[in-house]
Amino acid sequence: MIKPFHQILANNLVANITNFTVWFALTFWVYLETRSVFATGMIAGIYLVFTAAFGIWLGSLVDHNAKKLVMMGSSVVSAAFYTLSLAMVFLEPEGAFANPYGWYLWAFVFLIMLGVIAGNIRAIALPTLVTILIPENERDKANGLVGMVSGIGFLTTSVISGFLVAWGGMLATLALALVLTLVAFAHLHFVHIDEGRPVPVEGEKSEPRRVDLKGTIAVIAAVPGLFALIFFATFNNFLGGIFMALLDAYGLSLVSVQMWGLLFGALSGAFIVSGILISKVGLGKNPLRTLLLVNLATWTACCFFTVQPSIWLLAGGCLIWMFLGPFAEAAEHTTLQKVVPLERQGRVFGFAQSVEQSASPLTAFLIGPLTQFVVIPFMTDGAGADAIGSWFGTGPDRGIALVFTIAGVIGVIVTLIAMNSPQYRQLSNAYADTPDDDDTDGGVAAPSPA
Repeated sequence: MIKPFHQILANNLVANITNFTVWFALTFWVYLETRSVFATGMIAGIYLVFTAAFGIWLGSLVDHNAKKLVMMGSSVVSAAFYTLSLAMVFLEPEGAFANPYGWYLWAFVFLIMLGVIAGNIRAIALPTLVTILIPENERDKANGLVGMVSGIGFLTTSVISGFLVAWGGMLATLALALVLTLVAFAHLHFVHIDEGRPVPVEGEKSEPRRVDLKGTIAVIAAVPGLFALIFFATFNNFLGGIFMALLDAYGLSLVSVQMWGLLFGALSGAFIVSGILISKVGLGKNPLRTLLLVNLATWTACCFFTVQPSIWLLAGGCLIWMFLGPFAEAAEHTTLQKVVPLERQGRVFGFAQSVEQSASPLTAFLIGPLTQFVVIPFMTDGAGADAIGSWFGTGPDRGIALVFTIAGVIGVIVTLIAMNSPQYRQLSNAYADTPDDDDTDGGVAAPSPA
């Protein structure tokens, strides 16, 4: 018999592939229609800004409603926005989608992105279901499976979206998205999830059904070092925005677009291998230490994978980055699942999503101009080329490479500071001192086994 947790994972996989395929396909299609890099950049910015803006509110919905209900609701909302978008395809005034500054195109983009963002509630609800359905000593392994599902979705999406756009444009993409969204909704309807009943924290009044940002901040502040963990992840995302902005440009300076696409798709398989490994061996007794060690290894690799213009160095660095990424995400989730009361986890995960995701677009918007107008001239015919060009290389691609190397050095320094910080010790102690669910019932009344 397939366990409810595994059915939920499969359901989320279908929903994630659907929503992210729509997002990727929209980006490809808009560029083909408009030939505007400005338009594609704005789509990425809209996604990240929406993710940051809606995270706290979506987390509140997760806490105040049955998790299965909000996941099914996300499918309904996504289907509604995709239907409206499909109607716009049929009703398009001639040439409206070719104008990158026209209101019709951007109304279309906003409707589609709202449909995609509606699916983000699943990323908040799923970790809370891990808390409910999985015994405490097995949650790190379950979080590894969650990371594996994300990796499969990422790998699949990169392949499907290009073929869909080439075959039938947004008409085919939205039609398929509607079918798969309804399939996910129908399947989840028949999955039985015994979510139990959250037990109120002793001494707390029954809280109103609202966002309650103040209360969420108070819960995070009550766990020593938890704010530091969220802001550490935010800083990592801040540096990660450099990859969002520059990785494709650097890869394409070394190989053809066809080779880069195939290579990146193959390397994405590291997400899957990593998730399987975590599901088998877990994260150790102190997931927070695992998170910091993973970050140290990742940023150390970042210091060296662009030190010479080699596609093999780049591939090795990306492989390490993708393989270790699920370890960091699973470690953060496992820590939050233990130290945060279940009835608050949706809002805390939503808050973390909002804060952490707000960093990447900021870096992506800043680093492009900084690299173009400062670092590239510095490494082409400026002081940097004179000082280290003899062994590091010169030219625009080496300017991009220098940005990655500097980001790696900064990442290593910040991670070493975090490993020696009192906040790290405080949160590690809080994790160790929090009783297991077997002793406290985890705030849930009689959940069924996964």
